[in-house]
Formats: sequence, structure tokens, C-alpha cells
Amino acid sequence: MPAPVSRRTPVPAVAAATTPLAPPPALAARVRSVGSSPVREILALTERPGVVSFAGGLPAPELFDTGGLRAAYDAALGAGARRALQYSTTEGVPELRAAVAGRASARGLATGAEEVLVTTGSQQGLSLLAAALVEPGDTVLVENPTYLAALQSFALAGARLVAVPCDGEGIVPDALAEIVARERPKLLYTVPTFQNPTGRTLPAARRAAVAAVAARLGLWLVEDDPYGELRYEGSDIPWLAAHPGAEDRTALLGSFSKVMAPGLRLGWLRAPAGLLRAAVLAKQAADLHTSTVDQLAAAHYLGASDLDAHVGSVRDAYRARRDALLAGLPGALPAGSAWNRPEGGMFVWARLPEGYDATALLATAVAHEVAFVPGAPFFTGPADPRTLRLSFTAHTPAEIGEGLARLGRAIAAHPRG
Repeated sequence: MPAPVSRRTPVPAVAAATTPLAPPPALAARVRSVGSSPVREILALTERPGVVSFAGGLPAPELFDTGGLRAAYDAALGAGARRALQYSTTEGVPELRAAVAGRASARGLATGAEEVLVTTGSQQGLSLLAAALVEPGDTVLVENPTYLAALQSFALAGARLVAVPCDGEGIVPDALAEIVARERPKLLYTVPTFQNPTGRTLPAARRAAVAAVAARLGLWLVEDDPYGELRYEGSDIPWLAAHPGAEDRTALLGSFSKVMAPGLRLGWLRAPAGLLRAAVLAKQAADLHTSTVDQLAAAHYLGASDLDAHVGSVRDAYRARRDALLAGLPGALPAGSAWNRPEGGMFVWARLPEGYDATALLATAVAHEVAFVPGAPFFTGPADPRTLRLSFTAHTPAEIGEGLARLGRAIAAHPRG
């Protein structure tokens, strides 16, 4: 029997093509107004084999405690896969919150587990605080220069960013007081210990003065501390949150990325109860909670391994790498350059002589298979084009020496001015 013939009237193929289509609505203005991270773009350029990159603030992968972390994941799953692979509470698993509180207390800041929120990297903590504190148009104070992704987070929240004058030791307290009185900002964001990008550390007396300004004039403090455990010389300095006047107004951000592994994406936020609750609500809307299995593995690791001993070995390796970079800079950078000597962290901040532009120099450097990050993107307002950030943690001293030799050749080949 022949197949039945359809009696439906066919639609001409040209009809859809000739019908005008309305475009979708525009993206949110806050996304359109914030650029991508130049650091991430530079890292993409330097991923090819053979490039010695001083660009990214990357921990050395050969120093990861792979065996200890593997055992921690085995323990997390072995103790109860049904829990490890299930949803969890927004605040974080109790074991990890208690471990974070214990480590903070051991560093001189009495902390209870109920004061801690586990985050998906400390970067998420920044986003949660921006959501909880910043209304569009609010003024946010930042160091100049400062961590690039913090500028992105606050810009996405619609903040108006104002730079606080800084010198070689960080924030100038008198200048901060004047700006707070004039601008009436919502918060100050600061990386007071081994700052990104400069590597500088705010002295104890200035921390006390910043806390006093915040208390006297009414200001939230957001203290970001991803590098504080990576000290190579000198004595530890108490967190801002530990100073009188800062107790009820400081959000402290920490991370396991630099001392365990960044791939875990585990950070934490310590804050006063009201602010912590607001951050929990923001996190519920963002991702419900941080990965359960990663949290439990980290908690097992902290219980079964000696993280402080591991960090000690990492510090020894990074100290040697910092020293190799500092020893080689006089031969690599042109006469008249200047740089600092950080007591810890991951970065050296350098400034080239008059007539140089670090952004223009980068293309020549990459052609010589070496990379760095120009300093200009880290500034709020007018930038210093002669500055650059050099990270020393991802390469051995021998590789650092080769990278500096390449950088010297690139500078010699690059036209000045």
C-alpha cells in the first residue's frame, strides 16, 4: 500500500529567513564595563613550553604534598562516601570550620568555628563581601596598586573605587583618615601582608592606626591574607582584625591555595556575625556550598598531616627562589631601576628608569621566551607605566637565572622611549 500523502500545507522555506528577528537584550552594564584580567591573558600567552614566566602568582607544583592529599581524599571517601558526595551546609563542614578556627587562633586571633564560612577559594569570599556590603555607587577604598581581581569584584558590584595613598610600607594612615572623612566610603580593601602586587607589608603601628581610623570614622575593613604563612624572614605581625577597634568591623579572608594546592579551591571568611550571615545568604544564591568532598579531604589532611611542617619546607624553597631573583636583578634590569625586598609572599615589585614602558616591553620579552606582568593594570586611576611585577615561586633558582638572562637580552633589544 502506498504511504499516505500529507495534506498539511507546507510552510515556504523563505518565510523564516525573511521574518525579522529581535536581538536578545543587552548584557548587564556592570559586565560590559569591566574588562578581563590582563594577568590571565598574559598567562595564556606564556603557556607554551620553554617560556620562563615570572607572570603568574603560581605555587610550585613539584612542592605539592600529592601523597598526603591523595590519602586525604581516600580517607574522606572511605569514612563515608554517601556524606562526601552529598550536598552539605552552606557554612561548610564542621570539621573544616573547626580546623580553620583552630589555625587562626594559633596565629593570635581567637576564633570560633561559628565565625568561619568556607568559600570556594578566597576569591569567592571577595565576591560574597561585595554582594553583602556594596550598593551600586558606594565608595570602596583600595591600596594603590592592589590585587587586580579585587578591583574586578568591586567594579562588578557597581562600586566607585578610590585609591588610598601608599608608600613603600603600604597605606599612609593620615591620608586614609582624610579620604574617609571626605569620601564617606563603605569599606577599605587591603592586602597588608606580602601584598599583591608589590610584596610590601604594612607595619604593626600602621595596622593599629588603620583600625583606629575605621573605628573612629565608621568603616568596614576587608583584610585579604592569602600569603601570610609564606614568611621568609622577620617576625609575624598581627592581623588587622586583632587590633582594638577592628573587632566588630573586619572581614578576614584566608586561603589554602598557597599552602596546600590552588586546585582545591578552598578558602575561608571570618567575619562578625551579622556580616557572616549576609555572606552566607549570598553564597546560597551563588553555589549553595563549597564542594563537600574537597572540604572533607582538607579536614582529613589537616588532622592527619603536619601542614606547618609542609609549609616550612615550601618556605625554604621559596626563600631560595626569592634570593635568586633578587641576586639576578642587577644584571637583568637597566641601570637606574629599583625594586623591593619582600619578607615573604610571591612577588617582587620593580620600577624601570625614565623612558621605559613595561607594557610595551612585555611583547619583546615574550619574543625572548620570558614573561612578567606590567604594573599598570593594578592601579586605580593614573598608572605608573614603568612598574612590573615579578613572581619567583614557580621556577627553580637555575630557571630564574635563565629567565633573568633572557629578560636582560629583551631589554637590550627593546627600543627605549
